[in-house]
Amino acid sequence: MAVDYTVIVVYLAGMLAMGWWGMRRAKSKSEFLVAGRRLGPWMYSGTMAAIVLGGASTIGGVGLGYQYGLSGAWMVFTIGLGLLALSVFFSARIARLKVYTVSEMLDLRYGGRAGVISGVVMWAYTLMLAVTSTIAYATIFDVLFDLNRTVAIILGGSIVVAYSTLGGMWSITLTDMVQFVVKTIGVLLLLLPIAVVKAGGFGEMRAKLPTEYFDPLGVGGETIFTYVLIYTFGMLIGQDIWQRVFTARSDKVARYGGTVAGTYCLVYAIAGAVIGTAAKVMYPKLPSADAAFATIVKDELPMGVRGLVLAAALAAVMSTSSGALIACATVANNDIWSRLRGAVGKRNDEPHDEVKGNRVFILVMGVGVIVIAIALNDVVEALTVAYNLLVGGLLVPILGGLLWRRGTASGALAAVATGGLSVIGLMWGYGILANEPVYYGLLTSLAVYVVVSFATKPTDAAVLAAWRERLAGRGAEPGPAAEPTPVPQ
Repeated sequence: MAVDYTVIVVYLAGMLAMGWWGMRRAKSKSEFLVAGRRLGPWMYSGTMAAIVLGGASTIGGVGLGYQYGLSGAWMVFTIGLGLLALSVFFSARIARLKVYTVSEMLDLRYGGRAGVISGVVMWAYTLMLAVTSTIAYATIFDVLFDLNRTVAIILGGSIVVAYSTLGGMWSITLTDMVQFVVKTIGVLLLLLPIAVVKAGGFGEMRAKLPTEYFDPLGVGGETIFTYVLIYTFGMLIGQDIWQRVFTARSDKVARYGGTVAGTYCLVYAIAGAVIGTAAKVMYPKLPSADAAFATIVKDELPMGVRGLVLAAALAAVMSTSSGALIACATVANNDIWSRLRGAVGKRNDEPHDEVKGNRVFILVMGVGVIVIAIALNDVVEALTVAYNLLVGGLLVPILGGLLWRRGTASGALAAVATGGLSVIGLMWGYGILANEPVYYGLLTSLAVYVVVSFATKPTDAAVLAAWRERLAGRGAEPGPAAEPTPVPQ
C-alpha cells in the first residue's frame, strides 16, 4: 500500500498548495466568492461537473448499481438532466444578474422582501449538503488508512476547510479542476473497464444476474419521479450550483460550458451503474451496497491504480464538500448576518475587509460542519432533509420569479414559509425518507404562491423594470455595501 499512500498524500498536499496559491489571487469580494466572474469554458465545465458529482454520485452511484443494476444510474442521471436544464434554459439569465446569492436574485425580482427567510432555508440546505459530504470521508479514509471515523472526518474536513478559507472560490476552482481530471481518469478510464473485465465482460454479467438488473426502469417509476423532483429541480435552484454559474466569464460560457458538464454527468451516471453491476457479479453478498465501491477498489485494482481511484473518490467528496461550504458561508454572511446587522442599526456601508469577513465565515461554518458530521450518522436522511427543504420551500418562488411576471413578494414569502413548513410537518408524519413530503410540500407551495400573488398588488413597475435591465445584462454589479431594493410605496 506504500505506493497508494504516496499517491493520496501527494494529492492532499497539492490541494493545500492550491489553496495557498488561491489566497494570493483572491483580493476582492468578487475574486473570493465567484472567482472574479472570469472562468472560461474549459475551467467552467470542469468545476461545474466536479461540484455536482460528489461522494453520493460516486460511492452512492456504484452502490445503486450494485443494488438495482443499470437502472441504478437514475439518481446521478437526473442530476445531469437538471444541470442540462439549468444550463440551456436559465444559466445565461442567472449569469447576467451579477449577484452573489439566490436570495439576492429574489430581492431584485420581488423588491427586497424575500431575502432573509429564503436565506435561512438555503443556508440549512447548503449546511446539510456540506455535512453529508464531510461524513463520506470516514468511508474513504477507513479503506485507505483504517482510521477511526472521527479522525477521518476531522482529517478530510480540515483539508477542505483550509484551502477553502485560504483562497475562496479561486482555490476551490483550481482544486476542482484537478479533482475533475482525477475523477475522469480514476473512475471512467480505469475503474470502469477494469471492473467489467474482472466480472467477465457484459455477456458473463448478463448470464449471472437476474434480467431486472438490465431493465432501464428496474429501480421503479415512482423512485425515478422522486429523483427528478429532488435532484433535477434541486440543480435548478441550489446556491452551490448558482454560485458556480456566477463564475462564468459570459452568459455563453454558462450555457455551453454547463451543457458539456451536464452531458459528462450522464456518462458518469451510466459508468457508476455498470461498475456496481460488475461488483454484484464478483461480490454477490456484500453486507451493504455502499461497500461495493471500496470493495472492488481494494480487492481488484493493482498497486498505484488503487491509490489513484481512491484519490478519485476523495476528489468527488472534496469537490462537493468545498462547494457546499463556500455556498453555506456566503449565504450566512451576505443573506443572514449582514441583514441582521442592518436590522439592529449597524451600517453595512461602513469600510471593512469583505474578503476577511467571508474568510472568517468559511472557517466558522467549516468547523461547525465537521462537528455536526461527527455527531450525525445517517447520510441519506440528512441529504433527504436538505433537498426536501430546498425544493419544497424555494423551487416555486425562484422559478416563478424567473418565468411569471405576476408573481409578487407576498406570494414568494408565503410560498417559502408554507412549502418549508409543510415539508417539515410531512416528514414528521410520513417519515424522512418518504416520497409524500416533497410531493405535497411542492404542491402546497405552488398553490399558495399563485393564490397570494393574485390576491396582492402586482410588483411595482419600477422594480420589474430594474429586474429586466439586470436580466438583459445592462445593470451594474452591486457594490460591496449593496442594500436590498426597497419596496416602492
